[in-house]
Amino acid sequence: MEVKVTRKLLDSYRKLKREIPVLEMELVEMTRGDNGLGNSTIFDYRTGEPRPQSVVGFDWQLYERRQRQLEDKKAKCKVVEGWIDAIEDGQTRCVFRMFYKDGMTWEKIAIKTGYINSPDYPRLYIRDQYLKEHKIN
Repeated sequence: MEVKVTRKLLDSYRKLKREIPVLEMELVEMTRGDNGLGNSTIFDYRTGEPRPQSVVGFDWQLYERRQRQLEDKKAKCKVVEGWIDAIEDGQTRCVFRMFYKDGMTWEKIAIKTGYINSPDYPRLYIRDQYLKEHKIN
């Protein structure tokens, strides 16, 4: 699967990072006890007439769908993290890392980078400028 870094992917990165442990926990819980069980209805023709019967078993389709979702989210996060680590300019890379990877607010980033009097500077003139220069929309 080819993942391209876009503004939409960057904006969803923090949400993806929060969803990964939830999906991992859900997969573990599905394999324990009755959590992964689902039921289907089949028709029993033993008497010659169709009679609906409930069949209970592990829901492999749901489990595999959740597994694919988890792998997809991990792949997207890995692409974004690699892209951030590959940014040449140290200050720009630091701003991207603090906002996306560390989850810091723009105000905290401004304080850490020395723009305490201009809390919007890192967002507008470092991040947005970098995205604009590299045509990432």
